Amino acid sequence: MHPVSLCNVGKVYRLGAVEVPALSDITLDIRRGVFTVISGPSGSGKTTLLNLIGCIDTPDQGEIRVAGRAVQSMPDDELSDFRARHIGFIFQSFNLIPVLSAYENIEYPLHLAKVGAAERRRRVQALLEAVGLESRRNNLPAQLSGGQRQRVAIARALATAPGLVLADEPTANLDSQTGAEIIALMRRMQREQDVSFVFSSHDPQVHAEADDVIFIRDGRIVGVELKREVAREVVREGALEVQGERS
Repeated sequence: MHPVSLCNVGKVYRLGAVEVPALSDITLDIRRGVFTVISGPSGSGKTTLLNLIGCIDTPDQGEIRVAGRAVQSMPDDELSDFRARHIGFIFQSFNLIPVLSAYENIEYPLHLAKVGAAERRRRVQALLEAVGLESRRNNLPAQLSGGQRQRVAIARALATAPGLVLADEPTANLDSQTGAEIIALMRRMQREQDVSFVFSSHDPQVHAEADDVIFIRDGRIVGVELKREVAREVVREGALEVQGERS
């Protein structure tokens, strides 16, 4: 079982009487435990595809399965809970809460998931150490550099131990050196946490680190490149996959 599968998915946006097709006939499997990049020019449908995979938007046709669940048929409240527990998000604009410290930003999704205080402290402390920001735990976002804010965003995305993390152009607002450091951090966290990462990106540094690259143009997949073989089991509490299954 793949962490994400799409079958004949389509999405149309309606602007008054005008219909604008965003995605057409998308059939795709995301391999488990890999670094996948969705690549394409501006307006190709990358962000729409990420939003559908992340259960932020719903398709007009076709089926999307995340962790084996047909997410488009879930009621809104169930879908919201599923998304909060199983999917982490990293945004190019960081989307940190400005009045919360680095610690509190990472802790916030754990409050939403009703995780107990002791476990929240344990997870946040471990993630701050993992992303190298323990000494900045009390800093507000405005007191952090762009790279540090993105490190907080990565830690926040991993706080609930999701099996899937989505990132929309995560290095777009960073200089090349900081971008390379962030990519290396995400790659390390992906391996250590056994998480499936899916990115949209134009960045050649991100492409170079990818296991798989999905090429999209005009709302259609025009190619898939499996750059690296990945053959391993995902055995982790809270993972999207069950023990013993392979991609």
